[in-house]
Amino acid sequence: MTTFTIGETDFLLDGRPHQVISGTLHYFRIHPEHWADRIRTAKAMGLNTIETYVAWNAHEPVRGEWDATGWNDLGRFLDLIAAEGLHAIVRPGPYICAEWHNGGLPVWLTSTPGIGIRRSEPQFVEAVSEYLRRVYEIVAPRQIDRGGNVVLVQIENEYGAYGSDKEYLRELVRVTKDAGITVPLTTVDQPMPWMLEAGSLPELHLTGSFGSRSAERLATLREHQPTGPLMCSEFWDGWFDWWGSIHHTTDPAASAHDLDVLLAAGASVNIYMVHGGTNFGTTNGANDKGRFDPIVTSYDYDAPIDESGHPTAKFHAFREVIAKYAPVSGDVPPARPAAPAFEAALTAEGDWMPSAQDAEPTDAPRTFEQLGHLGALVRYDVDLPALPDDRAVLAAAEVRDLAWIEVDGVPVGRLSRSLNERALAIPTGTRLTVVVEDQGRVNYADRLGEAKGLIGPVTLNGSPLTGWLSTPVDVTAVTGAGGDGIGRAAFRGSFDLDAPADLFLDTSAWGKGYAFVNGFFLGRYWRTTPQNTLYVPGPATRAGANEIVVLELEQVGETVARFVAEPSLGQLEE
Repeated sequence: MTTFTIGETDFLLDGRPHQVISGTLHYFRIHPEHWADRIRTAKAMGLNTIETYVAWNAHEPVRGEWDATGWNDLGRFLDLIAAEGLHAIVRPGPYICAEWHNGGLPVWLTSTPGIGIRRSEPQFVEAVSEYLRRVYEIVAPRQIDRGGNVVLVQIENEYGAYGSDKEYLRELVRVTKDAGITVPLTTVDQPMPWMLEAGSLPELHLTGSFGSRSAERLATLREHQPTGPLMCSEFWDGWFDWWGSIHHTTDPAASAHDLDVLLAAGASVNIYMVHGGTNFGTTNGANDKGRFDPIVTSYDYDAPIDESGHPTAKFHAFREVIAKYAPVSGDVPPARPAAPAFEAALTAEGDWMPSAQDAEPTDAPRTFEQLGHLGALVRYDVDLPALPDDRAVLAAAEVRDLAWIEVDGVPVGRLSRSLNERALAIPTGTRLTVVVEDQGRVNYADRLGEAKGLIGPVTLNGSPLTGWLSTPVDVTAVTGAGGDGIGRAAFRGSFDLDAPADLFLDTSAWGKGYAFVNGFFLGRYWRTTPQNTLYVPGPATRAGANEIVVLELEQVGETVARFVAEPSLGQLEE
């Protein structure tokens, strides 16, 4: 039996000192047919371990409907890591942050009345315990002391930045051990004394999360973890992007230097991210630290392995550093080749927005949660009262997150949460329609689980509007309704390929919306900065005829789908 334990100064693999050199891959951000390739490429950089979060809301978006198949086949992902001779680290949360919608927590959970998020509140603990038991059914038999490859399991995630409920942490440990987890248990926090003190327990091994000033951060960590191995469980080698900002990058040489300092100190490391992947569909998260900033579709992260799975300059810089401390073998994959570049004409199919449902009107607009809707859009309709003036002021308590306003079917304006817009002058008419987009659920801090939609009261000239129809919109199921494609419209086109291939779809001539290839939901696009292309994974394409569908919310500039040779993720910081 192989053992993996914590010694006085080191991790011990079969009793011998072992330095963990790991990198993060999120199986839920990578097409399953690419899992093996990304793992193999990470190994070629010199890694001996792969780490992943587990996204609860990917496995159980609807309560009681657990799924561990296909994209959610965590067991297969761990087995592919083992097939490459690599160890695995599993971080099941339940909260993961990760710039992933709702921080990985299911909406049904966070919208439960009276629930206490991330603390020892009975409803939360009961649901989390059931979730963890399901995860550990997959993980436990794959532990290294049972012939598998899992060497560490993490309890919660950066908990010291959020809370200090020790009883909650103890309950997570109890559930974990009762489920048969015997490998060492860790926690992770930024190396700030108050976070390290609040976020762990004496029986758990503390690790740090940081991306620079390695020696200083390790010293702080050692003050709070006086024995055992030092480990940076999240070595931030890049950063994420949000709409309206720049494309964030870090200098490969500077990142490699900090990695060198870590490894030279004998510390173990997990590189976050070694390969970021993509927020396919509408899975992106958001941050709100005074301004609401939804995350873009790409999760390239300026990682050593780019969004389409190819090595970058950072890959080679890290590989050189790792080779000083550990064996590095395997062929280095080639740089990203040029993708096929071509254009496909698009045909407008008219407004794709479904009409209002014949539902029972309500006094206030219903939230996404009240509708049980997990999609990105809800349509709200209400009759307008007769007014003496030609214009009136429409106001809402809050819009979460972006709303398009129509009066009698004519667009009259837009309200943006990011711009803190809550009121708009509108012309008089008989019917008001408001289409609200959930642009991404906050994944960090106290706004986890907040309601989405048109948040009431909603007033016209200060008087409440009542009699609302609230209609969920499933963008994966809509079809065009005929028309000339002016304004909001669906577009469809086709193109031929000699063989399946990775593609990069240029969206810079379009407004805001969603794109699909052969029914595969690529994600969101938006004319604002920074992201200009969407990654199309090769397994979503096929030899011969392929179909593209674009659902535009505003206005396209060109009715053509342009595929380009390389990604364009936005302007860099000067």
